[in-house]
Amino acid sequence: MGVTIKDVAREAGVSIATVSKVINGSYSISKETIARVNDVMKKLDYHPNTRARNLAQKSNRTIVFVTSLEKNVGFTNPHMFEMMCGLENYLSKKDYSLVLRSLTTDEAPDYIKETFDVKKADGFIIHASLLSEKLDETISKNEIPHLVLGMPNFESHMSWIDVNNKHAGEIAAKYLLACGYCSLAFIGGRPEDKISMNRLEGVLSMLKEHDVVQPQNYIKYGESATNSGFELTSEIIELDHRPEAIICANNYLAYGCVRAIKESGLTIPKDIGVLTFDDFPFSKLLAPQLSVVNIDVYDLGYEAGKNILKIVRNPNVHIQSYITNPNIIQRESTVNNMR
Repeated sequence: MGVTIKDVAREAGVSIATVSKVINGSYSISKETIARVNDVMKKLDYHPNTRARNLAQKSNRTIVFVTSLEKNVGFTNPHMFEMMCGLENYLSKKDYSLVLRSLTTDEAPDYIKETFDVKKADGFIIHASLLSEKLDETISKNEIPHLVLGMPNFESHMSWIDVNNKHAGEIAAKYLLACGYCSLAFIGGRPEDKISMNRLEGVLSMLKEHDVVQPQNYIKYGESATNSGFELTSEIIELDHRPEAIICANNYLAYGCVRAIKESGLTIPKDIGVLTFDDFPFSKLLAPQLSVVNIDVYDLGYEAGKNILKIVRNPNVHIQSYITNPNIIQRESTVNNMR
């Protein structure tokens, strides 16, 4: 049987409560007693039970990441796992564990409240897909440490961090205009797809700033999938006045876009340029390789780790901000026509 806290107390000539106080860093114990107890723990090779210690401190150094994990989510939303990797990396450095829990929007409020009430978690990272006004009310009322990945789409008291997708759209349009492309089309998800619409907003804002007229039929909405990308691109390249470049709201649309252009007999980038967002999963696999506005979602997860621990340590901290600056990666699907 291993050494117990009782063995340490007996050997050091103190009570079990005193040993516990030494382990938990209490300042009410004399330096001499602290030194004696530590010497005995070292002599007996005693290692405190971390879980028991955390419970005594009303903490188990655990952060729960709540999201919705449906079948094939690794393919439909690969960025979630990059965020989780960045988050786990930071938390592990601070001796915190990350627990993943799949929930529905309806389940999230009760689960988070109950888990926090029984001290099974110190804080929660919440994917924006689970947000609801009930969850907002539950977290605010019970003062639960949390951080949302993604800006809420309603007036909210929640702390959140997000990528500035409007800024990413501005970067995309500015880059293509600087390359000499004078007419730009955009294919994106449906109007309720917030990320896609924010990127479109940025594109349109930059075109307006440069006095570039955007024909209405140069903007196409559909599913964020490869088949939709093919269909929307086919509609665009059949127009009487074809745009010089197409901006795709994501890699899946871009995959279909490239296929449609090739099957039409056109060449990328000679006949038409293509640019998309995020350097994963298809941008480097397609031929030609795609120019992208890259968003480091691993860094987003890493920053989420930093911020949730700030909130755990100081519940009065309230964070609502955009982080992670997008950057252009130029590849073969665009050319600089001004050079």
